[in-house]
Formats: sequence, structure tokens, C-alpha cells
Amino acid sequence: MVFPYPPLSPRKVHTMTLLHRLRSFEEASRPVDPEAAAFLAKRFASLPERNQVPGQMLGRKTTGCEATHGVFPKCNFACKPCYHSADANKVRVDGPHTREQVGRQMKYLSSQRGWGTYAQLIGGEVSLLEPGDHAAAIATMRAHGRIPMSFTHGDFNYDYLRAIAVDENDEPRFPHLSFAAHFDTTMVGRTGIKKPQSEQELHEYRAAFCAMFDRLEADYGITNYLAHNMTVTLENLDDVADIVRSCHAQGWRMFSFQPAAYIGNESRWAEGYRELTSDVVWGEVERGAGTTLGYNAMQVGDTRCNRVTWGAYLGDTYVPLLDDDEPLDHAMVESWYDAFPGNFILRGRAESAVRILRCIARRPDVVPEIVQFARRFAERGGGVAQPWWKATATTFVMHQFIDAADTAAGWEHIQAGTRAVDPRILEAQERLEACAYTMGHPDSDELIPACVQHGILDPAENRELATLLPLPTRKEKQLSP
Repeated sequence: MVFPYPPLSPRKVHTMTLLHRLRSFEEASRPVDPEAAAFLAKRFASLPERNQVPGQMLGRKTTGCEATHGVFPKCNFACKPCYHSADANKVRVDGPHTREQVGRQMKYLSSQRGWGTYAQLIGGEVSLLEPGDHAAAIATMRAHGRIPMSFTHGDFNYDYLRAIAVDENDEPRFPHLSFAAHFDTTMVGRTGIKKPQSEQELHEYRAAFCAMFDRLEADYGITNYLAHNMTVTLENLDDVADIVRSCHAQGWRMFSFQPAAYIGNESRWAEGYRELTSDVVWGEVERGAGTTLGYNAMQVGDTRCNRVTWGAYLGDTYVPLLDDDEPLDHAMVESWYDAFPGNFILRGRAESAVRILRCIARRPDVVPEIVQFARRFAERGGGVAQPWWKATATTFVMHQFIDAADTAAGWEHIQAGTRAVDPRILEAQERLEACAYTMGHPDSDELIPACVQHGILDPAENRELATLLPLPTRKEKQLSP
């Protein structure tokens, strides 16, 4: 056979390979790549007009957070209230099913939202997974450009945590782990305190959970990000401030509060949930933090769903990153969005460094703005002379779920392409359209808001899973080794 062109010399091949690598690096280190920009623009355009505000992160910095569904709905606690459907505990925990579903869902989410988002490994209780399956799910999520966070009640020991984090050669599987642990008096089943009578009784369990991750970092160098979750009811509302004051130094990087809503298993509902307005709960969080927690200068989705304040603790003093009453902070957020489009999540250090330099070269005027902003932040904390190297970044979050009945009505309008007239249903519709917490459904090619998943889809999904993954019979349990 005669080839029409002579073979390339090794030197030319090397040169072409080098040029290809440089071209790939140049594209990857652009301020924002075209695909990411397209996903962000699409997300921002999908928001209701009331949410298309200068401080909106959705569509400017992120497409939102994500979560798994239908992977391991079973839980070994009995919490009241609970967003799980009545059939959740009729499904067995199955490692192969979990790994397969996590892979399919993350692949789909990546195709719809691009690279670099936070995703929650959640269903029922994640620690019911075998450690190897848990680790495999985390690895799969990372492989699809997600930063995974495992959601748990926190009732497991160090051996389980170590088995997730370390392989059979005693080498770390991951450089970093993120976990969100739920602790509050609505929960029943925790080892050592089945039915806590007060939130204060749980402080030692909260501290013990954080201590496990401190030990893991000391033993293997695996860093962590820990979020504290709490369902707020009329019974424990007055304890919110104490939890913030007493536990912020334990190792938590986020405190997240969910006012109870009429969603999930109806047999676990109680009266009075609608009395827990966002303002009431957030006021208790502010009382614990000892300062006003602004959430308008930079917001995620709809503030009727999410309130978020970023900041840092300097000793026992919490210093918010932004001040809602300071126009310069609002302007700084807008400049930051414009100068540094997209996000830098899961990017290499060299790539991120070049991206930052290219961003600054494009918008050099952002540098003095950042310097002035840093000065304002320092002044809020007592001045630049304070020991800021000891500060601990801490975020406060509140997620207000929508009652299932309102979710169903609002979702019907979204599906039909109509606008609700009733103010209550219109609010639900707008909040669903601006949802920052999404589940991927590859079979139906849909991105589903969390409230729709838990309030509408979970019951049918879990009934199907109970058939697909039935619990072992009593005879099967007796025959098992």
C-alpha cells in the first residue's frame, strides 16, 4: 500500500502535540468557556423576572445545586416531620443500584448544567450504604464534575468514615470530603440518645461528629467541609440561637435550617408548621450569630426559599461578608460577577491561576474595588489589626420548603405553561421556577425541583423501588450468613 503523504517526523509530531496541549490549556483557562456561558445564560433566562436581580447567583456564577433521588430511600431513624414518603422504608439498600443510578443521574445533570456544581448524595440515610458503595458514588460524582456532599443523620463511627475515605492499601481515596449531618430533637433513633429531650443534649453528639473528621485529617490529611442541618419546629425554635452560639466552634462550616413544612409522610405531620415564617426562624439565627445576616446583596434563587449569608467567625464574633445596607457591597458583587464569570470549581491550580490573571487583565479596575471591599469587611470585624488568619469561614442558610399541596398546584401551571392567579399558588410557581436545588431525571429528560420530587414524585417512585428492590423476607433473613 502506498500512502499519499510521507510520515511525520518525531519532532513534528512532538510539536503538534505541544501545540494541541497549549491550545487546550488556552481554551480551558478562558474566563468562562462557551459551554458554561451558554448554560449560565439559559439558567438566568429561565428565572422569573422578580428573581433576575443584580445580586442573583443563579445564571451568573452557578446553575444551582443538585441531588440524587431514588437511590437509597431507606432510613433507620423515625423523624417527625420527614419529607420521605410512607413507602421509603420498604426499599432495600442496594449498592449496585445506587452506583448505577448515581452514574446515570450525574451524567445527565452534567449534560444539562455543565461542569462544576455542588451535588448532594442523598436519599434516605447514606451511611446505610456499604463503605465501598458510598465511596464509589462519591468518586462517580466527582468524575462528572460534581462536588459531592453526603447527607446523613451522623450516627456512624470512625471505622465507617475511614472505610469510605481510605482504600485497601491504607491510602486516601479523596483529598477532601463533604458531609451534611442532621441533628435535632425531631429525630428518633440515635445511638445513645434514642429520643432527645432537648437540643442541648445533642451538643456532645454534634461535637463527636466533627471530631471524627478532625481525626481523619490528622491521620490521612483528608480535609473536610461539614454542614449542620436542623429541622425547625415550634418546639425547638427557641433553641436555634443557642445551637449557633454553642456549636459554631466545633468544626461546622455551614449551619442550615429548614422550617418544617407539610411535605412527605403525612403521618408524621403536626400542627403549627405554618406559624414558622421565614422571618421568625431567621431572626433566631441572627440572635445566635449576634448580628444582622443580610441575604439580598448576593442571593441564590428566590429569597422566599433560600436565605444565605456568607461570612467568618473571628473568635466568637461573626462578621458577614456583605452588608445589605452598603451600596458599595452591592456594586462589588456586580463587579465580581462581571469580572470573574462562571466558577472555578474542580479546576486545576494552574488553570485557575491563569483564568484569574486573564479575568483581571480583562477587568483591571476590579482590583481596587476588591481592596476597598476587603477593607470594609475588615472594619466590620474590628479592623485590619485583628488576627484574621484565625478566622473561620462560616455560612448560614435557611431553606423553606413549599407545602406539598401548593407545590402540586404550582407545578401543574408550570407543566401547562400557564400562570397562576391565586397569589399563594403564584408564589409557589415562581419559587419552583427559581429553584436552586434540582434532581435529574434522565428517563424523562427533566430537571425537577426538590419540592416537586419530595412532594409529588417520591411516593410513586418509592412504590416502584419497593417492587424492584424489596426488603428481604423473614425466611431470607434467617438464611443469610
